[in-house]
Amino acid sequence: MIKKAHISGKVEYREGDGPNITIRRGPCEIAETAHDATISWNDEDSRGSAAIPISDYRRHLASGAIQLDQPR
Repeated sequence: MIKKAHISGKVEYREGDGPNITIRRGPCEIAETAHDATISWNDEDSRGSAAIPISDYRRHLASGAIQLDQPR
């Protein structure tokens, strides 16, 4: 199930062994599994997505860096 959310704080991911990359603030979609959460976003003309460990995702939720949109 895809959830609508907003990035409202510092959320980072890492590609391979590279440096941390910050996900820009704004709307996103999140798909959760037992092991990770995939965050997808649009950045003007491009799209991005990143999988982060579920523990990091839950930490970002608890801190308010990721805020789930309320269903209408």
